[in-house]
Amino acid sequence: MGSYINLRGHQVFSYEWPHDGEAVVLLHGGLSQTSHWDTNILPAVEDSFNVFGYDRTGHGFTGDRNGSFHFDFQTNEAIEYLEDVVKEPAHLIGYSDGANIALMVAIKRPDLVKSIVSIAANYHHSGIHPLPDFDGNIAQEDRDEYAITSPDAPHTLDEKIRKMSAIWKVEPDIAQSDLATIECPVLVIAGDDDVVRHEHTIDLFEKLALGRLAIVPGTSHGLVKEKPAIVQALIEDFLGDLSYPVTRMPYKRTNPVT
Repeated sequence: MGSYINLRGHQVFSYEWPHDGEAVVLLHGGLSQTSHWDTNILPAVEDSFNVFGYDRTGHGFTGDRNGSFHFDFQTNEAIEYLEDVVKEPAHLIGYSDGANIALMVAIKRPDLVKSIVSIAANYHHSGIHPLPDFDGNIAQEDRDEYAITSPDAPHTLDEKIRKMSAIWKVEPDIAQSDLATIECPVLVIAGDDDVVRHEHTIDLFEKLALGRLAIVPGTSHGLVKEKPAIVQALIEDFLGDLSYPVTRMPYKRTNPVT
């Protein structure tokens, strides 16, 4: 189902789950790859949407390039993928770094984004609890997988983790004023024990004109794998009705003028 494509001169590993429906693009987390989470999301979308996914440069089956781990690079790559492969505006489902990239794409190219499911995003590097410094301790099974999947040399796994860990200390850096320019519906999801600070998640939700918020109980930053059925249900409900929410007792929202 996955194969290499030439994305503006670089070999990128891409997936498609064809269906006669609107496009959905899956954006995996940092230091991860599409195959690490696609099965946890697909049940919510594969029967109604034409689903795409790809391993970002330096991740999974896609080889590295200079500067590829910076968020601006990854955002531009996502825009290129939408323009050249998807070829139509899409619903973006992003996890962790992938969610940050989805937000940045919507800010930079709103014409390419119909909606966003933002799972465990941190729009600013200050929004997460302190992460431990990388000590070189990598599970053997992870090293074995990397040796099989990545076209880069096995020793580069350590280099990539150090590089990404350093970037996470200073990126992403999305201004709240830029978040406020996002006009498409956005579902913000996080775990109740997420590494992303709760107040940061709420700030993200409240800056979005068409935001919705879901905190999944009993989960961490790994909520997609810990409670997949709940996450799938939230996604399916959101994509099933993107209209402005009309509630019985609106407080922050106002019912739309008809």
